Amino acid sequence: MATSDAATPGPRPLDQKERRKVLAGTMVGTTIEWYDFFIYAQAAGLVLAPLFLAPLSESSPAVAQVLSFATIGISFLFRPLGAIVAGHLGDRFGRKRILVATLILMGLATCAIGLLPTYAQIGMAAPILLILMRVLQGFSAGGEWGGAALMSVEHAPVNKRGYFGAYPQIGVPCGMILATFVVWLITTVIGAEAFLEWGWRIPFLLSFVLIIIGHLIRKTVEESPVFKLMQERRAKSSAPLGRLFRENTREVVLSALIFVANNAAGYLVIAFLATYASRPVEEFGLGMDRGPVLLATTLASFGWLVSTLYGGWICDRIGRVRTFQIGYVLLAVWAVPMWFMVDTGNIYMYFLGVFVFTLTFGLSYGPQSALYAEMFPAEVRYSGVSIGYALGAILGGAFAAMIAELLLTNFGASWTIGVYIVVLSAISFVAVSLVKKDIQGVDLHVDEVAGAK
Repeated sequence: MATSDAATPGPRPLDQKERRKVLAGTMVGTTIEWYDFFIYAQAAGLVLAPLFLAPLSESSPAVAQVLSFATIGISFLFRPLGAIVAGHLGDRFGRKRILVATLILMGLATCAIGLLPTYAQIGMAAPILLILMRVLQGFSAGGEWGGAALMSVEHAPVNKRGYFGAYPQIGVPCGMILATFVVWLITTVIGAEAFLEWGWRIPFLLSFVLIIIGHLIRKTVEESPVFKLMQERRAKSSAPLGRLFRENTREVVLSALIFVANNAAGYLVIAFLATYASRPVEEFGLGMDRGPVLLATTLASFGWLVSTLYGGWICDRIGRVRTFQIGYVLLAVWAVPMWFMVDTGNIYMYFLGVFVFTLTFGLSYGPQSALYAEMFPAEVRYSGVSIGYALGAILGGAFAAMIAELLLTNFGASWTIGVYIVVLSAISFVAVSLVKKDIQGVDLHVDEVAGAK
């Protein structure tokens, strides 16, 4: 835990304009990053199996769909490596160059997926190239969340860390809303058949536009003295992995387990629910029209956005741990009933079930940035939060859609997926309950770089 140093002069306080600039930069940056991830997740559920695993999809659609969902998780396996490499190169060549490079690499990999030939055109080379692009996506995304989270939290007023830290968090539901809306819009305009034939490429190619937007916004934020200070802070605190695991292994493990249930539940909304609702009944689906399902999923995701901001706000008042605990209880309570509403096949019941589901996410997502920042000392904070987050994503959301598909095909009952989320919620509840209760409001010691000069 970081300790205060009264002899160290602090950085110049942020004025309101600079705070808005930093918050906007973190939110927009994570939105663009997660749009790229979620467009792939949407495609994995809707079109990638018949396009890139054609022979298997024809002979065994369920197995092909499981493998398609499995490719979602592959990128997560490379996020910790990306975090380590980006931190090391950033220390040597500067954060600005590396952050720009990772943004460009992510966007180019996403655009490249939109240009890939399918199995019908080049055979087995198609899924191999697809997986390679997913590896590049995961590698380039490594460490991005940690930087955004720390930038917002470490420069927030002590009594508003949770609320400020919620801004990079809402980039996730914003990315989800944007990705699902784009898929819905294209499907509605050109039809499901055309979307399967060629329209699925458009959302990936749109990432090129987002690269430009993200680069311009990031460049603007980097001109801020605060962001320059954060570059120096991150360069110092991203390297000492040996010290991190010698002294803070407990915090790394807890931060990973705390995130497991929330991330898994989120990826059910992102990658699985729309696919399950819209595919044919003979393929363990509900046979609902894809367009309305995608629109309902998009609108339901606003619950995630609103509740995340609320979670960040309320945790400043009742505490991070208590907010997480309430969130995971609510998630566990709703995880099974939701499926009975979805299984009615009624679009309004589907929307209501998913909307309430996303409302439960915010209390265990909004406070995450603040909680993680307060769990680690300054010298290892960037590495700690990044690696803990990446490991939690691997254990949680990386293969959640694949596990859900296996449960559905093996048991033939969607409510078993809810039981899976209940078990993960119990694990995350216990993990957050083991966090020290006295960390809220600790001195994050962000001024150590300025004072060392």
